[in-house]
Amino acid sequence: MAAKNIAMREALRNALREEMLRDERVFVMGEEVGVWQGTHRVTQGLLAEFGAKRVKDTPISEMAIAGLAVGAAMAGLRPVAEMMTINFAFLALDAIVNHAAKIHYMFDGQFRVPLVIRAASGWGNQATATHSHTPEPIFAHFPGMWVATPSTPNDAYGMLKASIRSENPVLFSESIALYSRPGPVVDDPDFVLPIGKGDIKREGKHVTLVAYARGVEWALQAATELAKEGIEAEVVDMRWLRPLDIDLVLESFKKTNRCVIVEESLPMYSFGSEIAAQIQEKAFDYMDAPIKRVSAMDVPLPFAKDIELMALPNAQKVIDAVKEIL
Repeated sequence: MAAKNIAMREALRNALREEMLRDERVFVMGEEVGVWQGTHRVTQGLLAEFGAKRVKDTPISEMAIAGLAVGAAMAGLRPVAEMMTINFAFLALDAIVNHAAKIHYMFDGQFRVPLVIRAASGWGNQATATHSHTPEPIFAHFPGMWVATPSTPNDAYGMLKASIRSENPVLFSESIALYSRPGPVVDDPDFVLPIGKGDIKREGKHVTLVAYARGVEWALQAATELAKEGIEAEVVDMRWLRPLDIDLVLESFKKTNRCVIVEESLPMYSFGSEIAAQIQEKAFDYMDAPIKRVSAMDVPLPFAKDIELMALPNAQKVIDAVKEIL
């Protein structure tokens, strides 16, 4: 299958455009997605191609954006609502987790809410504590809401297309640090990736590195360095926090018997906590060492560049964690 090398933001844009061409019910909405062409330039060119009816600039109100998206989805449309950053999605929590995630259940299946909420997530390059959250596990906490966390342009492309076609509401998290990263992307408008399925990004036999989004980049960097010392790390990219492909993790863990979990989000009540708990519940007899977690430090992210980087994960922290348990 033919592939082209493009950045993640372009892969996302292509997915949006192709799904809008495929299904006239799909429309894009959010702050500055039209005239300004998107804060992160994902929606660039869509207004000129599809017009203001299908690319809607909204007021600066995340609750209004999410509420309108829920209503439009219930009425038969397929909105793709953009949150300028995931930090602002906190203002829309009621519409997202109390309405989008629960309406199908509350109305006994009479309504579905096929919407996608796209949100830029993570380290914003000295964007300070209130603009640098990576809170995807919060949204994954709620049954009824699927949470997508791609780490490569090709995954972003196939996962966004699958999310738009899904009958379920999806919180689609896009790491700001990965927007400019290039990678091969399948050139096929019908390409979709299965919802709830992870991926082995690197084969290994000594330790399992479980990660998502930007954590996959750190895990792969660490695996490359560890290989120089004869340590072969297997990198499991979860892709989705819900549905969670825990079987893929367990399959890898039963081969390596050791695990380090890598995430950009905070350590308390976290993705890492969930993975560690499920491993010890379901694969305890295969465990040869304690499970280690590498995450952001348990502090609001600082502004000062050096201290900000100190508070975040990196490949060296992953390497150190691996060596502790080998």
